[in-house]
Amino acid sequence: MTEKLQQVQDRFEQIQQQLCDPEIIADLAQYQALMKETKRLQPVADMFTQYKLAVKTQQEATELLDDPEMRDFAQEELALAKEQAESAWEQLTVLLLPRDPNDDRNVIVEIRGGAGGEEASLFAGVLFRMYSMYAAARGWKVEIIHANETELGGFKEVSFSIEGDGAYSRFKFESGVHRVQRVPETESQGRIHTSTVTVAVLPEAEEVDIDINPADLQIDTYRASGAGGQHVNKTESAIRITHLPTGTIVECQDERSQHKNRDKAMKVLRSRILQAEQEKQNAEIAGQRRAQVGTGDRSERIRTYNYPQGRVSDHRIGLTLYKIESILNGDLDEIFDALITADTAEKLKNEM
Repeated sequence: MTEKLQQVQDRFEQIQQQLCDPEIIADLAQYQALMKETKRLQPVADMFTQYKLAVKTQQEATELLDDPEMRDFAQEELALAKEQAESAWEQLTVLLLPRDPNDDRNVIVEIRGGAGGEEASLFAGVLFRMYSMYAAARGWKVEIIHANETELGGFKEVSFSIEGDGAYSRFKFESGVHRVQRVPETESQGRIHTSTVTVAVLPEAEEVDIDINPADLQIDTYRASGAGGQHVNKTESAIRITHLPTGTIVECQDERSQHKNRDKAMKVLRSRILQAEQEKQNAEIAGQRRAQVGTGDRSERIRTYNYPQGRVSDHRIGLTLYKIESILNGDLDEIFDALITADTAEKLKNEM
């Protein structure tokens, strides 16, 4: 592992020199690629520098133990340096775990009302707002791709993209069934109803990832529809694309322009096909592990939002928080961090 860490640090230092080369600076594509690699390597290189410094301090302190006048000082230095070296090594072990290649990508989120009729559609709208507020707080861009609204302001389904550095790394554990327990406004007896909403999170695919043959596409146009407002128009600007080999169907009607709707629909289509291919590859890996945070399958119930108790519970990691209002207003970092920590712990266990 030390040899691997030294290789990472050597490569990092090499890149730093290359980034000062006028020819590389003039080549925007190469410069951006090196900057991206720098961002990936720097945490490891910096932590390895700290580790080596702590080890050196240990060695120097050990040499001073034989000096009666310096023994007390040396023992203190040795204990502190040993603690720092062990901490740095633990962090390096985590940093060297295999990275999810999709972590830096933008995401496409698809939310659909499940069991519960109108109440499920209304909660789909609540989740859309929650994710949008989280993204906005981070300065990320949210763009609706397709929305099927209900008369009461909910969504039978809504798909949208989130553009931001590391968006997928934060959202990837949101796929699954989200359950809500609350008293609907239309409930006269005050009874608590349980409804469900499904969420799918797709890493956004780029054109270079998926090569789609135009001959494999069936493209239909139709008039946008909905409960009213911006999603209704009189021209056939809405787009439905069917990928014939896989039967994947994507719709987009949010834009007035047919061309823009087509571009958005193709972005979703590429992402769905990419995800399907990656899932197929993962299934072929012998002894594929089941992560502690779950499979990400949309049929798996992952979280419950209980309004009467003010409680949000993530069933995969046994996390319960009594701050439902702030969570639904986009305060998701505590949940996201706990899920990432659980996933890292599971990976470490499987590496041992």
